[in-house]
Amino acid sequence: MFLKPNTITTGFNYFVQGAKLLTSSGMKRFVLVPLLANIVVFIILTSILIQYFSSATNWFNELLSFWSWIAYFAAFIATLLSGLAFFLILLVYGYSFNLITNIIAAPFYGLLAEKIEARLTNTTPPPESFSNMAVRTLKREMVKLWYFITRGILVTIGLFLLALIPLVNFIVPILALLWGAWVVTLQYVDYPADNNKVAFSQLRKYLKQQQLSTTGLGGTIMLGSMIPVVNIFIMPIAVAGGTLFWANELQAKRSSLAMGSE
Repeated sequence: MFLKPNTITTGFNYFVQGAKLLTSSGMKRFVLVPLLANIVVFIILTSILIQYFSSATNWFNELLSFWSWIAYFAAFIATLLSGLAFFLILLVYGYSFNLITNIIAAPFYGLLAEKIEARLTNTTPPPESFSNMAVRTLKREMVKLWYFITRGILVTIGLFLLALIPLVNFIVPILALLWGAWVVTLQYVDYPADNNKVAFSQLRKYLKQQQLSTTGLGGTIMLGSMIPVVNIFIMPIAVAGGTLFWANELQAKRSSLAMGSE
């Protein structure tokens, strides 16, 4: 399977083709355990989402009542702010869903990525027991978690400062979505990269050179993660899409760079 490299639509197509891959014979059994983990996390996080959204709605209603003397203008501003707040709450919800489920299901996602890569390329990484894979993938999750937290704090501070600037604050959700797209693409392409013993820092360099595919795939995953119920099924599809991305663009890039350094 070949898709034109490094375009937004190609990134989206990785996700679509990944969904089709999971319906093929022999793949469903590798998805069962992650789906069960996703359901548990979904119930917990969705309950929290409903609670926070309810609180946010009450706050904006109180704001509207307070400025009732300029009701029309207040209603307009409150509507815009409530829309931004709702989007940001969903973004945090989707980001958190990805983060928590990936820590829980990392070994199974690593195994899923291995099986998909074997089907795509007819090659497999060196044999490894599931226990060794579990330890390796969980260590890698901690590396990624540290990166996401440290960079995420800086991004959050920057977005908060931008949110204080009138008019500029309306691009904050877009910037937040782009950051989320980068993070989730790193997350899911890393499973095949880790299976192939590629350092996390090296993977980031590869993805920066394929920025359009990265944004297309990550944006699709991020938007899907923000939709309750749909997000239960997004993660395994994202692993499949990330493995397609690896096999179609990044594995070849890795090989060409290795040849150029000889």
